[in-house]
Amino acid sequence: MRLVFAGTPEVALPPLEALLASEHEVVAVVTRPDAPSGRGRKLTPSPVGQRAAELGLEVLKPAKPSDEAFKARLAELAPDLCPVVAYGGLLPQSVLDIPRLGWVNLHFSLLPRWRGAAPVQRAIMAGDEETGTACFRIVKELDAGDVYRMESQPMPDATAGEVLAHLSESGAAQLVETVDAIAAGEEPVAQESEGITLAPKITVEEARLDFGRSAAELRNQVMGCSPDPGAWCELDGERLKIYRAAVVDDATALAPGELLLRKNRVLLGTGDGLLELQEVQAAGKKRMTAADWARGGHSGAVLS
Repeated sequence: MRLVFAGTPEVALPPLEALLASEHEVVAVVTRPDAPSGRGRKLTPSPVGQRAAELGLEVLKPAKPSDEAFKARLAELAPDLCPVVAYGGLLPQSVLDIPRLGWVNLHFSLLPRWRGAAPVQRAIMAGDEETGTACFRIVKELDAGDVYRMESQPMPDATAGEVLAHLSESGAAQLVETVDAIAAGEEPVAQESEGITLAPKITVEEARLDFGRSAAELRNQVMGCSPDPGAWCELDGERLKIYRAAVVDDATALAPGELLLRKNRVLLGTGDGLLELQEVQAAGKKRMTAADWARGGHSGAVLS
């Protein structure tokens, strides 16, 4: 089949590579426009856009998917199907109607749980014990289309970034299998209408830590917000980001927010239990182990 792939971040690269290695033909790629990046804020192509250009594929970068020039070019390409992985733009019905067999999305959750832009992040923050991927037909309603494939797996002890990277690799094969099935005439099944939860993008304010919460809740917040936007708190009026943490079984008494450096471990008091800080970033500094940071005189400090 003729495919036009839509995706933007690095997590979309393994599915793109898998489709390129399949029996189907990827004739073009749709991605978000170039965005400022780095200290110089130079306009930089998305990871998908950059990889497609390296491969000599046509790259479409509409400011909006509703742009008439984009719709006209997509129609000229005459795709049979458009696979999508983390594209980042809402597709109007006029665009959904262009490919002969519609659009199919690889989504990083067990639908209908966690419909939206941050499914893995929300699942970790909620303490979900399982995660997975789903391939479904895109419709106008957010992540509500009929489902072709769904695979679950235990939630690993990992950050959101690490879980997404893992799911993109396992989901790549699932997406190719789904495209093969669609080519063979397989129809999807209706998505469950009960158990719907939404997964909007996490705001910076939402990532702020409240040390009155339990150690388990704070661990989930830290891991779910890592690497972006990064869970954070303040020390002496300056922001401290925490990228990795774990719950500790220790009877040491620490007030909420109080730090203790003990044998290369940084313990933090919470509203219920202790948290071990493992990776942090102070304002104006690089990411480092929490122990290296705490040796700079921060043991005994109180975070807020």
